[in-house]
Amino acid sequence: MIGFGTWQLRRDTAYESVRVALEVGYRHVDTATLYQNESEVGRAVRDSGVDRAQVFITTKLRPQDARRARRTLESSLRLLDTDYVDLWLIHWPTGQDGLVSTWQELLAAKDAGLVRTVGVSNYSPAQIDLLTKATGQQPAVNQIPWSPGQHDPALLDEHRRRGVVVEGYSGLKNTDLRHPVLTQIAERHAVTPAQVVLRWHLEHDIVILPRSSHRERIAANFDLEHFTLTAEDVSAIDALTQTR
Repeated sequence: MIGFGTWQLRRDTAYESVRVALEVGYRHVDTATLYQNESEVGRAVRDSGVDRAQVFITTKLRPQDARRARRTLESSLRLLDTDYVDLWLIHWPTGQDGLVSTWQELLAAKDAGLVRTVGVSNYSPAQIDLLTKATGQQPAVNQIPWSPGQHDPALLDEHRRRGVVVEGYSGLKNTDLRHPVLTQIAERHAVTPAQVVLRWHLEHDIVILPRSSHRERIAANFDLEHFTLTAEDVSAIDALTQTR
């Protein structure tokens, strides 16, 4: 439920940040071909001393690589220095003509044992339905922007009805952490506003992917089990939405 995001983390910063995250206790690391840091992520996992089987690694396929999906995945595996990834996502939708064929490539990679689970990112429920109807297999995950100021309960329900897990990204980036609702709740629980936002995601059973290159923040973003939000807290944060 608590993944470590690596977007915009490059070279030594990516390596050191992932090492810290694994040391703190994260066991889910999210990367992508687009991020150009798969090599550093893989090296950090290898050097961490944590058993590979205990680390859930996600990477993503750029839509422009759809016609060479298998080669792209094989490149990701080499860079990550692993025989498989736990989750492979299509980073955002291809053109209409390539939606189903690209999804079929992901399913084939799963059948080949190169990935454990497959999903999508930035897809609409209608696009998910198209993939499911064409292949009989639905994405396990849809990774989409999700934050107190930009969320849609109806959209979440659409995913729940389909059995698709929502992973929320940019939850902190798209949030005003100085908003009085968040600062007051944080003060009551003796935590930071960022921790409040991340805990709010978890209260809604949404997977979170906080990213930081600072040790203290990496640790704080993972330290979410020692407090819970009240129903009133959750409702107050829900009300911050501007509807996606």
